[in-house]
Amino acid sequence: MDDTLIQELARKITDTLDLVDVDPDGIGADTPLFGEQGLGLDSIDVLELVVMLEQDYGVKIESKELGQQVMSTLGALAAHIRASQGGPPA
Repeated sequence: MDDTLIQELARKITDTLDLVDVDPDGIGADTPLFGEQGLGLDSIDVLELVVMLEQDYGVKIESKELGQQVMSTLGALAAHIRASQGGPPA
């Protein structure tokens, strides 16, 4: 998987959500976005991420179920962006 998109997303997420205590370089493809083992994002964070995805990548999350899949890890999010833009998911 191309690490460029993962790194870009990690930086955008930490900037967009003001995660000042999180080093974007420490976020990898397998990093969960929710829960104590991951970034610990909440429902408000999801709304901000959805807006960022639409503005920056032209990607929409059409349903709650899709959102849960796409936002499980940083790698899943990157794969969805690639697939939505017509590229291979990984």
